[in-house]
Amino acid sequence: MLVRSVVSCISQVFARSFTSSFGNGLMQKIVSYHILIRRVACDHRNDNNDVAQNETKLAMDNLTAVLYGIDDMRLEQRPIPDISPEEVLIAMDSVGICGSDVHYLTKGRIGHFVVTKPMVIGHESAGVVAKVGSKVKNLTVGDRVAIEPGVPCYKCDHCKQGSYNLCPDMVFCATPPYDGNLTRYYKHAADFCFKLPDHVTMEEGALLEPLSVGVHACKRAGVSLGSRVLILGAGPIGLVTLLVAQSMGATEILITDLVQHRLDIAKELGATHTLLLTSDDTAEQVVDCVHHTMFEDPDISIDCCGAENSTRLAIFATRAGGVVVIVGMGLPEMKLPLFNALAREVDIRGVFRYCNDYAAALALVASGRVTVKRLVTHHFDIMETQKAFETAHSGTGGVIKVMIHVQPRNTNNPVKF
Repeated sequence: MLVRSVVSCISQVFARSFTSSFGNGLMQKIVSYHILIRRVACDHRNDNNDVAQNETKLAMDNLTAVLYGIDDMRLEQRPIPDISPEEVLIAMDSVGICGSDVHYLTKGRIGHFVVTKPMVIGHESAGVVAKVGSKVKNLTVGDRVAIEPGVPCYKCDHCKQGSYNLCPDMVFCATPPYDGNLTRYYKHAADFCFKLPDHVTMEEGALLEPLSVGVHACKRAGVSLGSRVLILGAGPIGLVTLLVAQSMGATEILITDLVQHRLDIAKELGATHTLLLTSDDTAEQVVDCVHHTMFEDPDISIDCCGAENSTRLAIFATRAGGVVVIVGMGLPEMKLPLFNALAREVDIRGVFRYCNDYAAALALVASGRVTVKRLVTHHFDIMETQKAFETAHSGTGGVIKVMIHVQPRNTNNPVKF
């Protein structure tokens, strides 16, 4: 309104003055300037209206996938969160379904992590920064980021010593009681967001989460040049562990599974050997087959299943003085051949998530040393969340990794996935 009044006043003054002094030619120019100014003012009002409409849309649409209990997943609107000075607001793009997500849906718990109230699901994710806190220096609005889903306290001894994955006060996405990020807008600590290069897609950014598990497992196992590795399980975690072990120099890798299709993908990704097992096979029966298949007994066995039988096989199969790493989480208690491990000095090490591994995972993907695109077998829109989880749970149709798109596919990919 003020712009319009000023424009009108100036035009009238110039019209009276310059018509009498300089004639109609200059007057025509002034009229042209007047029209131009009015157009600018109009465009300014339209821009303001567009911004207001976008803000209204932003404030109204935060569709979210919420787990209420066993087999009770709902899509609902939730308020867009306010951010602290150290956080960013992220417009979510891609969210992968993890085995833990499915387990919470079907069982309501993993170990001592129990769903006791409605919880937003999802933690394998990437998105675009929509708002930046006042103290954030490493990110700007529009940055495409992968999200490391756990934020520690920064203060305990574990955090100070660099093992923040062991922080007792860790806030981890979609781990009770904390919400995940299968939602349109999600806030997160800027310190745990990793900017993606233009040639890395949002889907690959989401896959940095499971890839980081593989990085951490191989680091814990001590995989190096010439390592001989046995991997139990060719699901998403087993396959990313295979990829990382190769990148770290392992020269012989045997991977096992109950599903031939998964072993076919493992072979495609570079496994030296594959071994199809049945649910009736015992560890004692399979160990000889492992030793006959590999050129030498494995230095390292990485159990990505967590089933009692697979952990037993890992211990029996590993050569004396070797290392067993347990990644998969199974029963709280199980029967293991500990005397066998002790008598042969086989180290048994646990893996819990990851720690200082996201940057390495991103470097592997960005450099082309590791290709994770093959792992994504199914795509769904957020409106199809229920169907996406049914697909992931069924394990049929050659499913490996299910990706949920909060925004239409390739919206934020400079290079299409």
